[in-house]
Amino acid sequence: MRLYVNIDHVATVREARRTDEPDPVRAAELAERGGADGITVHLREDRRHIQDADVRALARRTGTVLNLELGASPAIVRIAGGLKPHQATLVPENRREITTEGGLALARSSRRLQGAVRRLQDAGLRVSLFIDPTREAVARAAELGVPAVELHTGRYAHGWRRGDAALRQLRDAAARAKRLGLAVHAGHGLTYENVQPVAAIPELEELNIGHSIVSNAIYWGLEEAVRRMKELVVGSRLSVVGQPQSPTENRKP
Repeated sequence: MRLYVNIDHVATVREARRTDEPDPVRAAELAERGGADGITVHLREDRRHIQDADVRALARRTGTVLNLELGASPAIVRIAGGLKPHQATLVPENRREITTEGGLALARSSRRLQGAVRRLQDAGLRVSLFIDPTREAVARAAELGVPAVELHTGRYAHGWRRGDAALRQLRDAAARAKRLGLAVHAGHGLTYENVQPVAAIPELEELNIGHSIVSNAIYWGLEEAVRRMKELVVGSRLSVVGQPQSPTENRKP
């Protein structure tokens, strides 16, 4: 099980004052020292946090791998194609949203999405789609020919104390995606309290977690915050399959 750390909100703090600190690149270095297997950032059209210069610097200096989240905007797709991150994860964007509110609407936006997938793959990038954990979304993602999906865990994160329905849905979607030959990732709203039941899903290969880690870094420091999350993620998988997947399988040589 790999843990990718999303450092968007390090840039959110910086952009609140339009200054040069805290530095997302420095945050990425600390996250890697704490055990992160990859770094995730979202280059939004509105540039509310991560900026183009951040992504360029991270593409050069990330010691593990870079997962670039992006909408299907042709301009952002061109940037991704030029920077060559390890992975490009296509996500929905709404300029008025506080954070990503759900998975891609695959049926409604398929033509634009198909074009973005094709251009990213032509640039040699591994493409993942951020989708809701439904049977329909998993099937449509497989039809689009991508190698990976990231399951939106927001419903689970908001309601995990009230029952297991959302967790069962995630388990079902992960199993279906794996049977269709997709690599399965997950993320959104996961915290130190709720991460382990998701991390224990055997088909999952990767979790993307950001806000909770950056928030707790205020108390513990970023390196320690990542280390504690990694211990929870790896510990949950040990109890299920006996040993974790190698976290170094996709590190840079």
